[in-house]
Amino acid sequence: MPTLRRSELLKLASLAAASGLVSPARAADFPTRPVELVVPASAGGGTDSLARAFADNVRRHSPHPFVVLNRPGASGAVGMGEVLNARPDGYKVSVVIAELAILPYLNQIRFSPDDFRMIARLNADPASIVVRAEAPWKTLEEFLADARKRPGEMTVGDSGVGSIWHLSAAAMAEKAGVSFLHVPFAGAAPGIVSLLGGHLQAMCTSPAEVSAHVQGGKLRLLTIMSDSRLAPYDSVPTLKELGHDLSLGTWRGFGVPKATPDAVVQALAAITRATVAEPGFREAMGRANLGFAFAEAGEFDAAIARDRALFKPLIERLRLA
Repeated sequence: MPTLRRSELLKLASLAAASGLVSPARAADFPTRPVELVVPASAGGGTDSLARAFADNVRRHSPHPFVVLNRPGASGAVGMGEVLNARPDGYKVSVVIAELAILPYLNQIRFSPDDFRMIARLNADPASIVVRAEAPWKTLEEFLADARKRPGEMTVGDSGVGSIWHLSAAAMAEKAGVSFLHVPFAGAAPGIVSLLGGHLQAMCTSPAEVSAHVQGGKLRLLTIMSDSRLAPYDSVPTLKELGHDLSLGTWRGFGVPKATPDAVVQALAAITRATVAEPGFREAMGRANLGFAFAEAGEFDAAIARDRALFKPLIERLRLA
């Protein structure tokens, strides 16, 4: 009998996992060694903070640690792609991010949410429109009325062309019947600096990223794109309240390759469910200004499907592909 090459053995292992031929006993004992939690972003940001908060609090619920690995690049495609190319045994888990529902329509990746089995969503933060405190617009209605008078002139910063904040601002503009001059930055932070310096008229980002400046009286939130008002910003109306039916923002969760065995997925889901209930995890999320928004796999899949249904035609209309 000929000797199989390593690549052939790995292929057979993947096929076995996909067809349910992985030993149930081995899957039930999961994990029997450390699990790699792949962060598709650099250290220090919100995605990294979420992963490290989870890794710090999972110890009581897993016999082996979850080890955080940062794999930044290509708007998250590098890290998420690494997990999809790994053996589907549950020992390499991806932090999946909102860009997973965007990048396929920009023709920047060859995979999509369909290639993952989602474990759970842990975080969601809505988009918001923020201006300087001394700006002439006290309400979103005033801001939009001015934009209608000057089509394509009002500058709105975002975290890059095709980013979640760019698409959120563009979707709001469509709903409101206005057009902005979108100004892309390499992330939200430099855009916020530019807004504070008076070089932009508005910025689309999460409320968490500007909360310190809002509380310090330097910036003013005009609206938040959530289903209901947020506790820290009770005085800020939602976009829906103002007559524009749009709820949109970023999210983060866990996913594994589609071929991962059911028993392993169920074990990961149970570990995740128990870990996010830890007070230490919730406290860490709060310190990082990350909105806690746990959702089981089915609810998470449905939310991603809604985003994809919005993003695909929007990206086509904006001619971003």
